[in-house]
Amino acid sequence: MSVEKFVLNETSYFGKGAREVLPEEIRTRGYKKAFVVTDKSLYEAKVSNKVTNVLEGANIPYEIFSDVKPNPTMKNVRDGLDACRKSNADIIIAVGGGSSIDTAKCISILMTNPDREDIVSLNGASNTKNKGMALIALPTTAGTAAEVTINYVITDEEREIKMVCVDPHDIPILAIIDSELMASMPKSIAASTGMDALTHAVEGYITKAHNTMSDMFHMKAIQIIFDNLAKAVNEKDEDAINNMGYAQYIAGMGFSNVGLGIVHSMAHQLGAVYDTPHGLANAILLPTVMKFNGEVCYERFRDILKGLGIHADNFTKEEVIKTFIEKIKDLSEQVGITQTVKDTGAKEEDFPMLADKAMQDPCKPGNPREVTKEDFIELFRQAM
Repeated sequence: MSVEKFVLNETSYFGKGAREVLPEEIRTRGYKKAFVVTDKSLYEAKVSNKVTNVLEGANIPYEIFSDVKPNPTMKNVRDGLDACRKSNADIIIAVGGGSSIDTAKCISILMTNPDREDIVSLNGASNTKNKGMALIALPTTAGTAAEVTINYVITDEEREIKMVCVDPHDIPILAIIDSELMASMPKSIAASTGMDALTHAVEGYITKAHNTMSDMFHMKAIQIIFDNLAKAVNEKDEDAINNMGYAQYIAGMGFSNVGLGIVHSMAHQLGAVYDTPHGLANAILLPTVMKFNGEVCYERFRDILKGLGIHADNFTKEEVIKTFIEKIKDLSEQVGITQTVKDTGAKEEDFPMLADKAMQDPCKPGNPREVTKEDFIELFRQAM
């Protein structure tokens, strides 16, 4: 019997206005000055103000770094690291989606592990010596679950690859999932990040390393997402937005510990080469890849369908796969995602290059079905 390891974060708060706990948590933990990491769009839309206003109201000094791209690069990290050092802050506060939180995580690691400043050496399973600088994460999207995972993704702009860095030393000491921050997201971002959360939950449920604990998290996340995503996106329903905050977090607790699959291996390349938003890339690829994977894990799909209230006990393999893919496509269309790989800017002549990169992606080994370069090329072609 193999030993299974499960890493979870320390403390989390959920609910509308949860950011108000920040001053007490900061003071109780003995921190004096914050370095706030966010992105330009959130800063200009005054979403990050909802957090910095709380700090100002409590007379907690801070400096802000808002130069984060949607697919953060090594340059973003280096610029943020320089600004963090100059700030003399003793705690980092990340406000945003996966881009801001991932950038903050990498800065946090480099602040305490200066021997890794090349950044490239952080790719894959990490062996950093020191826990990162203290980090509090406040997600503004219900998708990446970066506030609870041990992963962060940074683009190596020169090689045009996304580095998936896996390091328990990067996990935030505090996660604050405030639905008021998520409610301010435009419909397109709410939709794509919600489908990102679904991809995490589905890939986590079928990955080779899945276990009893991760199955529990992923199944519950899938159920919540199918029940709430459309209402959260289309109606801005408060309860649905709050539930999506839970769903993406729960999915993160699972996949952070058992890994993902080749939807992510392929999506990472679309993001690195064409700057496609990560959640949108996942949403585009999920049905095509699940049709491919269904050949070996259709019984897992049957479990999911039953968890969604569909009487699938007597379905054939083909019926299970077809019904599951139709459910995914229907949810995507309900929230307005109808794009294909062609809409990302990819061309057919790019597929061998994308497939080569996908073959090296750290998420590939977890996929339940073995995959070749030729398989990747065909999957990109089908998703066109």
